[in-house]
Amino acid sequence: MFIHSDNITQYIPQRTPIVMISGILAADEQRTRTGFHVSPDNIFVQNGVLTPPGLMENIAQTAAAGAGYEAVQGQVPVQVGYIGAVKDLEIFELPPAGAFIETTTQITHKVFNATMITGQVMLDGKLIAQCEMKIFINP
Repeated sequence: MFIHSDNITQYIPQRTPIVMISGILAADEQRTRTGFHVSPDNIFVQNGVLTPPGLMENIAQTAAAGAGYEAVQGQVPVQVGYIGAVKDLEIFELPPAGAFIETTTQITHKVFNATMITGQVMLDGKLIAQCEMKIFINP
């Protein structure tokens, strides 16, 4: 599966210039994997690298894309979510402009309108960032 960036905004609430995923590579009820081409003119690129806030937004949008994909498949509206907390953020390397990163999120818990996920960002098969997030869905 690959859902291209031309159609990605049907699955996430973000719009340009804040779209931080290029496409959905895989999605199911628990796990989502996206790809993102780090453009040199991206709002989160500074000094030739994607900054930590850009990596966090990429992880959050990967989780949102999974929820959006499930919503579209179920023919229900895509809901807006908000990052409630970031825990244990580790950044081992910042990806350079021009790189293609792959991000995977895994749902660990769902309670009412809160979803807890783990996220990992890979560059050329190497783990460059990871964290846990609590995401709240606007009811």
